[in-house]
Amino acid sequence: MIVSLYTTLGCHLCDDALALLRQLHGQGLAMEIKEVEIIESEVLMSAYGVRIPVITSDCSEGDIGWPFSLEELRLFLDKK
Repeated sequence: MIVSLYTTLGCHLCDDALALLRQLHGQGLAMEIKEVEIIESEVLMSAYGVRIPVITSDCSEGDIGWPFSLEELRLFLDKK
């Protein structure tokens, strides 16, 4: 599964979200994590600027925005 983390430099909540993703990966959830810098795109800034961190997956519909717990993130990523 490919997981995209929409983020920007200096976002401490994004660091927390990345830590949760890495924790799930360490628990055996197979994923490739791609960090997407939103500042480089007006479209991404408009969509995610006030919502980051936001996570999408090629295996789940929609997205999940902060705040979310480890369990909420797991459930989002386990949607088929």
